[in-house]
Amino acid sequence: MTDISRRTGLAAATAALLTGAVPSASAAAPRRAPALQRHVDALHATGVTGVLAEVRGPHGRTAARAGGADLRAKDPVPWNAYYRIGSDTKTFTATLLLQLVGEGRLKLTDTVERWLPGAIRGHGNDGRRITVTNLLRQTSGLNDYVALGADPDDLTPEAYRRNRFRSQTPEEQLKAALSKPPQWLPDAGDPAGERRWSYSNTNYVVAGLLVEAVTGHPWAQELHERIIEPLGLRDTLTPGTSSYVPRPTATGYTYFPNGTRPVDTTLGFGGGADGCLISTPRDHGVFLRALLGGRLLRPAQLAAMKQTVPAQDWVSAAGVRYGLGIAWRPVAGRRDGIWFHGGTSLGCVSECGVTPDGTTAVTSAAFTLRLDSREQNEKQSRAALRMVDAVLGGGPGGGRSGARG
Repeated sequence: MTDISRRTGLAAATAALLTGAVPSASAAAPRRAPALQRHVDALHATGVTGVLAEVRGPHGRTAARAGGADLRAKDPVPWNAYYRIGSDTKTFTATLLLQLVGEGRLKLTDTVERWLPGAIRGHGNDGRRITVTNLLRQTSGLNDYVALGADPDDLTPEAYRRNRFRSQTPEEQLKAALSKPPQWLPDAGDPAGERRWSYSNTNYVVAGLLVEAVTGHPWAQELHERIIEPLGLRDTLTPGTSSYVPRPTATGYTYFPNGTRPVDTTLGFGGGADGCLISTPRDHGVFLRALLGGRLLRPAQLAAMKQTVPAQDWVSAAGVRYGLGIAWRPVAGRRDGIWFHGGTSLGCVSECGVTPDGTTAVTSAAFTLRLDSREQNEKQSRAALRMVDAVLGGGPGGGRSGARG
């Protein structure tokens, strides 16, 4: 559902996982690249049970895998396995709202109050001071409902098993976030110009509600009709309240605090517009290339997406700047850097990156989450980032300067 632990260092009870049974549309082994394989092996060596990564570019698809789909069966991770992409969902949700902006159906400067009257009130929270831009750029000051609900006592295998079939509505999540005063209120004179940044899943809960208010349709319907179907993302789905992930997949394992053994945390509720999507390396890569390649947004809206503010709390990488549902970071060998997001669920970490022109994208899933050790968590994160950077650093376009806002 979320990746708050990667963004702020909090080992919050993020959540959302699944498993299930639907045949994959692509089981054939793709072309393999030795360089990618080396980095996948290095990620696996940090203690990840199974890793799958794919690169999609102008000359086709290459992929690599390491480890097993399950610690008991010892089968390899399936090619094109389904997995929870977690907060990579936010890029999809931002794209939906920017499409509506391009159609003239709302403005980035519209307030939440304009579309959801009275939805953000109480304890000093004020929807009249929060715009669409603030939500998508994470500058609203709204508290993160995940962090507010994170109780260290809940980070146990027993608590996980009790709660893995429990779902929450967006309204319940928003209510939790509004139970305390906001971190700040954007400037009344220019709320959209706010540059204070703090990662909050609540922003994208509200963004999903905005999609529904503007269109009159469920967020999942708009996602399917505007992105999934046009791009042919046949293996991307919104699970709703289901706690299962389709097969083929790999077992997702979590090391809980004070634990010594990995726990199967594949089942679980995945949230909504802030982090619920299930996808595959192939589909996720197709989406990223289409987005940065200009196939999903008009030029003005794509440019707006790339207007960023510094994301000081992004602990897994240096120099990160956050735009509208997507982030930018510098990479050695590329003057224009790369665009990315990332997502974390119990038992699965999604890492990705795409060149500014959309030419090449790398997507990956690591089927292990470390909540037992910050050192191990950071070691895994660094290995995943090195893999992405090695694939996208330099190469065609590496000498251009990029729009960073």
